[in-house]
Amino acid sequence: MPMQRVTLFDTTLRDGAQTSGVDFSPGDKLRLAALLDDFGLHYIEGGWPGANDTDNIFFTEVPAFKKAKLTAFGMTRRVGKSASNDEGLSMVLDTSAPVVCLVGKTWGPHITTALNTTVEENLRAIRESVARAKSMKSEVVYDLEHFFDAYKHDPDYALACMRAAKGAGADWLVMCDTNGGTFPHEVRDIVGAVMNAGFSGGELGIHTHDDMSCAVANTLEAVRLGVEMVQGTLNGLGERCGNANLITLIPMFAKMGIDCGISPEKMRDLTALSRALDDILDRSSDDSAPYVGARAFTHKGGLHGSAVAKAPSLYEHTRPESVGNRRILPMSDQGGLANLMARLEDYGMAVRRDDPRLGSVVERIKMLEAEGYAYDRADASFELLLRHMLGGYEHYFYALNVNTNTKMQPIVNEARREFGRASMGSVPEASVKLIVGNERLMHAAEGVGPVDAIDAAMRKALIPYYPVLANMTLSDFKVRIIKPREGTAATTVVRIESTGPVAGKTCTWSTIGVSHNVIDAALEALIDSHLWYLHKTGTPAIVPNPALCKDEGVSSKRSPFATGTQPR
Repeated sequence: MPMQRVTLFDTTLRDGAQTSGVDFSPGDKLRLAALLDDFGLHYIEGGWPGANDTDNIFFTEVPAFKKAKLTAFGMTRRVGKSASNDEGLSMVLDTSAPVVCLVGKTWGPHITTALNTTVEENLRAIRESVARAKSMKSEVVYDLEHFFDAYKHDPDYALACMRAAKGAGADWLVMCDTNGGTFPHEVRDIVGAVMNAGFSGGELGIHTHDDMSCAVANTLEAVRLGVEMVQGTLNGLGERCGNANLITLIPMFAKMGIDCGISPEKMRDLTALSRALDDILDRSSDDSAPYVGARAFTHKGGLHGSAVAKAPSLYEHTRPESVGNRRILPMSDQGGLANLMARLEDYGMAVRRDDPRLGSVVERIKMLEAEGYAYDRADASFELLLRHMLGGYEHYFYALNVNTNTKMQPIVNEARREFGRASMGSVPEASVKLIVGNERLMHAAEGVGPVDAIDAAMRKALIPYYPVLANMTLSDFKVRIIKPREGTAATTVVRIESTGPVAGKTCTWSTIGVSHNVIDAALEALIDSHLWYLHKTGTPAIVPNPALCKDEGVSSKRSPFATGTQPR
């Protein structure tokens, strides 16, 4: 029996662009389109020509794809216009895109109320628009808006709209759950009825929305019945609650034995593709996302960690490496020696299970986590802690002091430029005092915030000694206040995410700092970030002279800013 196939139609650049808070630039769209094409998607819907300047620029500048078919989106002709003289339809058809996707009304109340026309006129609009599109393009995809609601309201008319589009030359007939209010069992029944009416899976598509958290399930129901085209978006972007998430569906198809055209090699780029979209949108990735989230393969409980270390399939339905993700076994108050041993193995630290130091390490970790050190979200800090307590730690520098302040300086803005005036603005500034080898270093720098200023000052001091630090960047910064217990001060938790090349690949790592003072917590996380990168890149350490610490009145055994010289 031949393997079932599905065709992937990505609408991130069109339907995904309708997400509240999402505003793609033409450059964003071009970059994302290249990523989608490289990944291997079959169709890329670039947008709606004529609807806005961004889409107009995109269709003018988009280069030829290696595999994907560029698709332009539009709607059927307007009431009172012919297909040949409808300006909107003409703009869609005048692009270089070889495929056009037209959307048209299917649900009676929408036709009579929203369009203020008759159901018969709507059928004529479908036929004429699709026929003109087919005369100019190699392929026509026809989206039946509100199809499932239309079918529940009037099955005969919903099918008549399908037949009108098919008769005019549409290659694909896409059933849309536009308002996301259809249940999986309804999709199963209605798609089954459509097929019984004479339509084949090879000409049918499914387009679902997630308003009831059923978009993926509804898509799977349609595919199980033989529907071949699947429309969706990366990370489930889309209007209101979003569209069917292709990042989730693609590995699900592979698990179901359905050929979706994505090779195992490309499947390993899935996590990177998901996170690339989040980078373009300048937002944090969803740690709980299936397959690609940071927690998707995280096993916090000690019992789980012990079992996974022996046989991953006991607690993982698929291999994290198959989608470009990784397994995480965090230490926590629920974890134990099994998780610790697995982490030590990950870090390449050869420690015997009966090593007497391990008991105190576990207790130390639990005590620190009680203070707010969430090591399940700060893997780099955790590795540094273990190396400090068990060996293999390099002392690269000591941090002796940090000061931050805000200074006022003239800031010229456009509104005042014509008068030659400048408004006064605050600029964060930081100074740091460090020791590297036999050198005392003191540097200051400005930044867009106090943490950025501290980082800039540290870089100014350290890069002459450790040039590799110029390759790393801070990519995210989060602050959380832990609610204090009665009679205690609030605790600030700072988590910093950094990015940089390691062994020829882009690597992302997280560090953590905890203090009653946000600056101290941020500095702790910053220092860990620099130390971890120096260690991972195999940079030789210029060991700081402990005597210089004593001259400063600071013990090298316990730096006040978590230089890594003490086990916190």
